[in-house]
Amino acid sequence: MKMSLAKRIEEYIKRLLQEENVIEIQRSELAEEFQCVPSQINYVLSTRFTPAQGYLVESRRGGGGYLRIIKLSWDKLSQKEIQDVYSSFGDSLDQWEAEGILRRLKEEDILTDREYYMLKAIISRDTLQISLPERDFIRLRILQAALTAISRDDL
Repeated sequence: MKMSLAKRIEEYIKRLLQEENVIEIQRSELAEEFQCVPSQINYVLSTRFTPAQGYLVESRRGGGGYLRIIKLSWDKLSQKEIQDVYSSFGDSLDQWEAEGILRRLKEEDILTDREYYMLKAIISRDTLQISLPERDFIRLRILQAALTAISRDDL
């Protein structure tokens, strides 16, 4: 099966991030490499490289525009930095975003497989059988509590 353009761009950026935790690339060069418009690059960054998925993206437009993509390492973030990351979610967190956070924590070996699946079950819409927007608010609060607990230095 042929991989979508967005998936190819995502995989390419992730390969670069395996070598370095911070990369700087020109948006226009990336668009040229994949023979696409810069807005396609923006789409990939805004949907697949979010704080929830463990990335920060800094962007500057004009002059070809550069992108700085930073791979967050949860085990190296201070309590305040973790608070800053999840405060960026606003007042709610949908299931897809929440699972992205958990997946990232599992990839970084911050969560064991058991912890990952337990938290995933706790935040699922099947478990949180209440209406929106309350469900997404409660999901956010559960993840905030979990992030606070895992960022404790005394455990």
